[in-house]
Amino acid sequence: MKKLLLWVLLFVSSLSGLARTPGEVEVGAVLRPALMRGLNGPDRKLSDFLGKPLIINVWASWCPPCIAEMGSLERLAWSADGPSFNVIGISTDDYPERATGFLQKSQATLNHYIDHQLELENMLGADHLPLTLLVDAKGRVVSKTVGAREWDSDASRAMIRQALHLPSAKSPSPGKVGVLSVSR
Repeated sequence: MKKLLLWVLLFVSSLSGLARTPGEVEVGAVLRPALMRGLNGPDRKLSDFLGKPLIINVWASWCPPCIAEMGSLERLAWSADGPSFNVIGISTDDYPERATGFLQKSQATLNHYIDHQLELENMLGADHLPLTLLVDAKGRVVSKTVGAREWDSDASRAMIRQALHLPSAKSPSPGKVGVLSVSR
């Protein structure tokens, strides 16, 4: 009986070691600096996004659930809530041309970057895709969601507002036109 209990404890502890990527930043911790190679825009530093909440979606062109949720991330970024945060994508594709081909085909308007030598994939904890992180204005990870989601649904938008401590979005007044930044 003791041997069985010991084996179970060793097995369970080995599983918990597999659940994280090397150097993963946990929920509650601040993201480390990283240079991101632009896929549909210029290279940027992750720290360039400090000062405003950030939604990071980690995806790959070969991942059907990733592709399924892309449209909802675009709609979220351009919704009434959109000016309260930035939304970016990080591709884990091994070949940048596959990622850029997908972005061109999907007519993506969000800024997307590609991982280099697993730096972002490991830091963000992307051992399953898609992965979406909510990051506060100081760079602290407040939430990680694995799996596809309708990010522009009322439930998702409410969850984002609550997690990032954002006010409720207000609809623009009739006759007034808002200007949105293209740095989504």
